Amino acid sequence: MVAIQLLRHAPGAPGLRWLGLGPGLRPTRGLLKLRRLFDHHAFWAQDRSYAKLRRLLAGSPVVVSLWRGKRLVGFGRASSDGACRAVLWDVVVAGDLQGRGLGRQVVEGLLSDPRLQQVERVYLMTTNSAGFYSQLGFAPAGSQHLLVKQRP
Repeated sequence: MVAIQLLRHAPGAPGLRWLGLGPGLRPTRGLLKLRRLFDHHAFWAQDRSYAKLRRLLAGSPVVVSLWRGKRLVGFGRASSDGACRAVLWDVVVAGDLQGRGLGRQVVEGLLSDPRLQQVERVYLMTTNSAGFYSQLGFAPAGSQHLLVKQRP
């Protein structure tokens, strides 16, 4: 069996963003693989263009990815002011590997980053995985309301 490897990317994930680097800093067509992971396993992130993927990576100071050999099997990113708030974004694990602790590895990889260690609150939004995130210490926000402004 091929081992699963967690990669902690530099802020903005330049190796993944521009060169498609994966484990061992080897070219693996990582951006293509990220797009495929989103298209097949993240309904909220389907059909993102390569330009949009590059922008979201560039704007993310904390990025982790999970690899099984040359296969990208998990991903997550976070943004933060480093003091008060952080938000986890785009946490996804390939469907055929869910239930094996890989989502936990992604979330813990994000939360253990030094840029998130001092924040007062870490937010995330989920449609159907609240039970999973509650196992990791997340709780409903109570009186807070999620508001969305859609742009064309």
